[in-house]
Amino acid sequence: MLDLYANKGSALPQKLTITALELGFIAFSYFLLFGDGDAIISSLFGWPVLENTPARRGIIFAFNLIILARMGVMMFMFLKRQIPWSEALSVPVAFAIYYVGFAILVLPNSAPLGTFDYVGIGIFALGCILNTGSEWQRHIFKSDPANKGKLFTGGLFAYSMHINFFGDVLWVLGYAMIAGHLFGYALPILLLSFFAFFNVPKLDDYLRARYGQPFKNYETATKRLIPFVW
Repeated sequence: MLDLYANKGSALPQKLTITALELGFIAFSYFLLFGDGDAIISSLFGWPVLENTPARRGIIFAFNLIILARMGVMMFMFLKRQIPWSEALSVPVAFAIYYVGFAILVLPNSAPLGTFDYVGIGIFALGCILNTGSEWQRHIFKSDPANKGKLFTGGLFAYSMHINFFGDVLWVLGYAMIAGHLFGYALPILLLSFFAFFNVPKLDDYLRARYGQPFKNYETATKRLIPFVW
Protein backbone atom coordinates (compact mmCIF):
# COMPACT_ATOMS: atom_id res chain seq x y z
CA MET A 1 0.00 0.00 0.00
CA LEU A 2 2.81 2.41 0.87
CA ASP A 3 4.25 1.89 -2.61
CA LEU A 4 1.56 4.33 -3.73
CA TYR A 5 3.75 7.16 -2.45
CA ALA A 6 6.18 6.44 -5.27
CA ASN A 7 3.50 6.41 -8.01
CA LYS A 8 3.12 9.99 -9.16
CA GLY A 9 -0.02 11.26 -10.92
CA SER A 10 -2.83 13.80 -10.83
CA ALA A 11 -5.68 11.37 -9.95
CA LEU A 12 -8.16 14.13 -10.85
CA PRO A 13 -11.26 11.88 -11.23
CA GLN A 14 -10.61 10.34 -7.82
CA LYS A 15 -10.05 13.73 -6.19
CA LEU A 16 -13.27 15.10 -7.65
CA THR A 17 -15.13 12.01 -6.45
CA ILE A 18 -13.77 12.43 -2.92
CA THR A 19 -14.80 16.09 -2.92
CA ALA A 20 -18.31 15.34 -4.21
CA LEU A 21 -18.89 12.63 -1.59
CA GLU A 22 -17.61 14.85 1.20
CA LEU A 23 -19.92 17.65 0.10
CA GLY A 24 -22.79 15.18 0.30
CA PHE A 25 -21.89 14.19 3.86
CA ILE A 26 -21.55 17.84 4.89
CA ALA A 27 -24.96 18.63 3.38
CA PHE A 28 -26.34 15.76 5.44
CA SER A 29 -24.69 17.20 8.56
CA TYR A 30 -26.49 20.50 7.87
CA PHE A 31 -29.78 18.57 7.67
CA LEU A 32 -29.03 17.05 11.07
CA LEU A 33 -27.85 20.24 12.75
CA PHE A 34 -30.34 22.74 11.40
CA GLY A 35 -33.08 20.80 9.58
CA ASP A 36 -35.59 18.04 10.19
CA GLY A 37 -32.82 15.53 10.82
CA ASP A 38 -32.65 16.76 14.42
CA ALA A 39 -36.15 15.49 15.22
CA ILE A 40 -35.57 12.19 13.43
CA ILE A 41 -32.34 11.36 15.24
CA SER A 42 -33.57 12.66 18.59
CA SER A 43 -36.64 10.44 18.40
CA LEU A 44 -34.43 7.41 17.70
CA PHE A 45 -32.29 8.02 20.78
CA GLY A 46 -34.99 9.46 23.03
CA TRP A 47 -33.35 12.87 23.16
CA PRO A 48 -35.42 16.03 23.64
CA VAL A 49 -35.80 18.24 20.57
CA LEU A 50 -34.38 21.62 21.55
CA GLU A 51 -36.46 24.72 20.90
CA ASN A 52 -33.47 26.89 20.10
CA THR A 53 -30.39 25.98 18.04
CA PRO A 54 -27.34 26.03 20.32
CA ALA A 55 -24.29 27.92 19.07
CA ARG A 56 -22.16 24.79 19.36
CA ARG A 57 -24.03 23.28 16.41
CA GLY A 58 -22.84 26.15 14.27
CA ILE A 59 -19.29 25.54 15.46
CA ILE A 60 -19.51 21.85 14.51
CA PHE A 61 -20.72 22.81 11.04
CA ALA A 62 -17.96 25.42 10.72
CA PHE A 63 -15.44 22.73 11.67
CA ASN A 64 -16.86 20.56 8.88
CA LEU A 65 -16.34 23.32 6.32
CA ILE A 66 -12.80 23.97 7.53
CA ILE A 67 -11.88 20.29 7.25
CA LEU A 68 -13.40 20.15 3.77
CA ALA A 69 -11.30 23.17 2.71
CA ARG A 70 -8.16 21.64 4.19
CA MET A 71 -8.85 18.37 2.40
CA GLY A 72 -9.17 20.30 -0.85
CA VAL A 73 -5.82 22.02 -0.31
CA MET A 74 -4.22 18.71 0.59
CA MET A 75 -5.55 16.86 -2.45
CA PHE A 76 -5.30 19.48 -5.17
CA MET A 77 -2.09 21.21 -4.06
CA PHE A 78 0.02 18.82 -1.99
CA LEU A 79 -0.92 15.31 -3.12
CA LYS A 80 1.01 14.30 -6.23
CA ARG A 81 0.49 10.53 -6.22
CA GLN A 82 -2.02 8.13 -7.69
CA ILE A 83 -5.21 7.43 -5.69
CA PRO A 84 -6.78 3.99 -6.19
CA TRP A 85 -10.57 3.96 -6.46
CA SER A 86 -10.81 1.95 -3.26
CA GLU A 87 -9.15 4.85 -1.43
CA ALA A 88 -11.28 7.43 -3.25
CA LEU A 89 -14.41 5.74 -1.91
CA SER A 90 -13.15 4.86 1.57
CA VAL A 91 -11.65 8.25 2.52
CA PRO A 92 -14.97 10.18 2.39
CA VAL A 93 -16.65 7.43 4.41
CA ALA A 94 -13.92 7.73 7.05
CA PHE A 95 -14.36 11.50 7.22
CA ALA A 96 -18.14 11.05 7.43
CA ILE A 97 -17.49 9.70 10.92
CA TYR A 98 -16.43 13.25 11.84
CA TYR A 99 -18.82 15.22 9.63
CA VAL A 100 -21.92 13.23 10.56
CA GLY A 101 -20.87 11.54 13.80
CA PHE A 102 -20.20 14.74 15.71
CA ALA A 103 -23.28 16.37 14.16
CA ILE A 104 -25.31 13.60 15.79
CA LEU A 105 -23.50 13.63 19.13
CA VAL A 106 -23.95 17.38 19.59
CA LEU A 107 -27.75 17.29 19.14
CA PRO A 108 -28.75 16.75 22.80
CA ASN A 109 -26.23 19.30 24.09
CA SER A 110 -28.03 22.53 24.97
CA ALA A 111 -25.31 23.97 27.22
CA PRO A 112 -24.08 27.49 26.41
CA LEU A 113 -20.50 27.86 25.31
CA GLY A 114 -17.99 28.09 28.13
CA THR A 115 -14.27 28.18 28.74
CA PHE A 116 -13.90 24.46 28.03
CA ASP A 117 -15.50 24.92 24.61
CA TYR A 118 -13.24 27.83 23.71
CA VAL A 119 -10.26 25.67 24.65
CA GLY A 120 -11.71 23.03 22.31
CA ILE A 121 -11.87 25.57 19.50
CA GLY A 122 -8.24 26.44 20.16
CA ILE A 123 -7.21 22.77 20.11
CA PHE A 124 -9.08 22.29 16.83
CA ALA A 125 -7.29 25.31 15.33
CA LEU A 126 -3.91 24.11 16.60
CA GLY A 127 -4.50 20.68 15.10
CA CYS A 128 -5.36 22.20 11.73
CA ILE A 129 -2.25 24.39 11.82
CA LEU A 130 0.03 21.49 12.74
CA ASN A 131 -1.39 19.23 10.05
CA THR A 132 -1.78 21.60 7.12
CA GLY A 133 1.16 23.81 8.13
CA SER A 134 3.57 20.88 8.26
CA GLU A 135 2.31 19.55 4.93
CA TRP A 136 2.76 23.00 3.40
CA GLN A 137 6.34 23.21 4.66
CA ARG A 138 7.12 19.79 3.22
CA HIS A 139 5.44 20.75 -0.07
CA ILE A 140 7.68 23.83 -0.39
CA PHE A 141 10.76 21.72 0.36
CA LYS A 142 9.84 19.02 -2.15
CA SER A 143 9.01 21.62 -4.82
CA ASP A 144 12.67 22.68 -4.95
CA PRO A 145 14.46 20.52 -7.55
CA ALA A 146 17.61 20.71 -5.42
CA ASN A 147 15.79 18.67 -2.74
CA LYS A 148 14.69 15.85 -5.03
CA GLY A 149 15.02 12.52 -3.22
CA LYS A 150 15.85 14.16 0.10
CA LEU A 151 14.10 13.58 3.42
CA PHE A 152 12.41 16.66 4.90
CA THR A 153 13.17 16.98 8.61
CA GLY A 154 12.76 20.73 9.12
CA GLY A 155 9.93 23.06 10.07
CA LEU A 156 7.28 21.49 12.26
CA PHE A 157 8.66 18.05 11.44
CA ALA A 158 11.67 18.91 13.60
CA TYR A 159 9.40 18.55 16.65
CA SER A 160 7.81 15.25 15.65
CA MET A 161 8.39 12.81 12.80
CA HIS A 162 4.64 12.60 12.21
CA ILE A 163 3.43 15.93 13.54
CA ASN A 164 0.83 16.03 10.76
CA PHE A 165 -0.80 12.94 12.29
CA PHE A 166 -0.63 14.49 15.76
CA GLY A 167 -2.44 17.49 14.30
CA ASP A 168 -5.19 15.15 13.12
CA VAL A 169 -5.65 13.82 16.64
CA LEU A 170 -5.91 17.36 18.02
CA TRP A 171 -8.57 18.62 15.62
CA VAL A 172 -10.66 15.50 16.23
CA LEU A 173 -10.31 16.13 19.98
CA GLY A 174 -11.56 19.68 19.36
CA TYR A 175 -14.67 18.27 17.70
CA ALA A 176 -15.26 16.00 20.70
CA MET A 177 -14.95 18.86 23.17
CA ILE A 178 -17.53 20.97 21.34
CA ALA A 179 -19.95 18.05 20.89
CA GLY A 180 -19.67 17.38 24.62
CA HIS A 181 -20.72 13.73 24.40
CA LEU A 182 -18.72 11.00 26.13
CA PHE A 183 -18.77 8.75 23.05
CA GLY A 184 -17.11 11.52 21.04
CA TYR A 185 -13.88 11.18 23.02
CA ALA A 186 -13.49 7.62 21.79
CA LEU A 187 -12.68 8.93 18.30
CA PRO A 188 -9.46 10.86 19.09
CA ILE A 189 -8.36 7.98 21.34
CA LEU A 190 -8.95 5.43 18.58
CA LEU A 191 -7.25 7.69 16.03
CA LEU A 192 -4.19 8.12 18.27
CA SER A 193 -4.04 4.35 18.78
CA PHE A 194 -4.31 3.75 15.02
CA PHE A 195 -1.43 6.11 14.32
CA ALA A 196 0.76 4.85 17.18
CA PHE A 197 0.33 1.11 16.66
CA PHE A 198 -0.40 0.72 12.96
CA ASN A 199 0.08 3.65 10.59
CA VAL A 200 3.28 5.15 12.03
CA PRO A 201 5.21 1.85 12.33
CA LYS A 202 4.33 0.85 8.74
CA LEU A 203 5.19 4.29 7.38
CA ASP A 204 8.47 4.34 9.31
CA ASP A 205 9.43 0.98 7.78
CA TYR A 206 8.76 2.42 4.33
CA LEU A 207 10.73 5.61 5.00
CA ARG A 208 13.60 3.68 6.56
CA ALA A 209 13.88 1.54 3.44
CA ARG A 210 13.60 4.54 1.11
CA TYR A 211 15.96 7.02 2.81
CA GLY A 212 18.31 4.73 4.72
CA GLN A 213 20.78 6.37 7.11
CA PRO A 214 19.33 9.91 6.92
CA PHE A 215 16.01 8.55 8.21
CA LYS A 216 17.74 6.48 10.91
CA ASN A 217 19.53 9.62 12.10
CA TYR A 218 16.24 11.52 12.04
CA GLU A 219 14.31 8.96 14.08
CA THR A 220 17.10 8.76 16.63
CA ALA A 221 17.00 12.50 17.28
CA THR A 222 13.26 13.24 16.93
CA LYS A 223 10.08 12.34 18.80
CA ARG A 224 7.93 9.95 16.79
CA LEU A 225 4.41 11.36 17.13
CA ILE A 226 3.77 13.64 20.10
CA PRO A 227 6.21 16.58 20.38
CA PHE A 228 8.38 16.53 23.53
CA VAL A 229 6.69 13.29 24.70
CA TRP A 230 7.02 10.36 22.28
